[in-house]
Amino acid sequence: MTRLFRVFIPTSILGLLITEILLISTFYVASIAWQMGELQLYMLYENGMIRVSIVTASILLGLYLNDCYVRVRMASRLVFLQQMCLVIGVAFLLQALLSYGRLDVQMPRQSMLLGSILCLMLLPLWRIAYGAVTLRMLGAERVLFAGTHPLQMLVAGHLKANPEFAMAPVGFVVEDEAARAAVKSYKVFGTVNELMDILRRPVCDRVVFGLSADAPPQAAQRIIEVRQSGHRTENVNRAYETLFGRVSISYLHAADVSYIEGISPRPFTLWLQTVSSWLLALAGLILFLPILLITAAAVRLSSPGPVLFRQMRAGQNNVPFVLYKFRSMYTDAEAQTGAVWARENDPRITPVGRFLRKYRLDELPQLFNVLRGEMSIAGPRPERPEFVNVLAAEVPFYMLRLSVKPGITGWAQINYRYGNTIEDAEVKLEYDLYYLKNFSFGLDLYIMFHTVKTILLTRGAY
Repeated sequence: MTRLFRVFIPTSILGLLITEILLISTFYVASIAWQMGELQLYMLYENGMIRVSIVTASILLGLYLNDCYVRVRMASRLVFLQQMCLVIGVAFLLQALLSYGRLDVQMPRQSMLLGSILCLMLLPLWRIAYGAVTLRMLGAERVLFAGTHPLQMLVAGHLKANPEFAMAPVGFVVEDEAARAAVKSYKVFGTVNELMDILRRPVCDRVVFGLSADAPPQAAQRIIEVRQSGHRTENVNRAYETLFGRVSISYLHAADVSYIEGISPRPFTLWLQTVSSWLLALAGLILFLPILLITAAAVRLSSPGPVLFRQMRAGQNNVPFVLYKFRSMYTDAEAQTGAVWARENDPRITPVGRFLRKYRLDELPQLFNVLRGEMSIAGPRPERPEFVNVLAAEVPFYMLRLSVKPGITGWAQINYRYGNTIEDAEVKLEYDLYYLKNFSFGLDLYIMFHTVKTILLTRGAY
């Protein structure tokens, strides 16, 4: 696992990205060499490197938008080939647009055609080879699970379904004989009391420990002995956080709050986020001014009522503030129901509002909230005070998410759908707690980058 921008990325995925950057670039450089002959002069003095970089970047962006860097192994070779055709078609369209103003960075037509044919023919073959060979060459780290904590089964199942993590569950060591029934689908090596003897054999490279709530006291002592003996061990909560990008709250208790250490961001990091968010909000308002004006006119003409929707939200430290959005619902939509969550196919949403919500255009006025210092570009979703009171009573550690400013986008927003239940709120809180533990400018940049994909693919919007 490689950690970039405070996010854990499988090394195999990172390797796939790097090798495909090199391959795609090579295909188009080779096509230029075949057409031009004098490759070195063309690359250095005819903007050849820039031409190749533009084509390579457009293809990589298309693959990223098609979720081709989520897993190493292709779910369907035919689907991947179709995606490649679409991506290269868009790359050709971009080249056509460049012909109207920047011929000096446009790829020569014959080179573009030949390089694209090589991509279509050889990139799928590389994907097949990479998925079949590279994971075997990397060698999956063997993971033994000590204990039958409910999170253990989630982590083991996730590793089994995602070989790109290069970790394979070899089996379990249970608290006692009665716990064998909880892990029927995995090999059981014995009980925790036998763990030291089991580890004397080369059965694993890492031990993930997580005891069930009713584990006998001596089981915890055996885990301590293993940790002190020098074996590579990891708490299941930490493993869950690494693999899922969330901090588990389902099986934590008040006494476990020390596990969520580092939950309070540093003052300098908070200041850096405030300054960068203010500058980005100002730039965004200038850049999107035409869209803001067009959207405001569409809202005003489509249905009676104000253009802007104002609503109280809970801000940092639970201080309320007025949030601004373009109105996407009919006026007095909650007059009869009171405060309720939005839902799929919500009848309260206007036709124009449905389009605005789909592409998140209704949230553009929140840039003014950022300028006012009430919000940041990235952070937990600003919740309504009525829902905060309910969720704080139902969901443990919920108020921790209010220790930073809410954001227009966030870690939970790019990883999970719009939530409208208590269960959804728990999952999104797990993402929010991960964001708080890993609070940094780099993570904010990562979130902003992936937000573009979330908006373009209209994911999670009601």
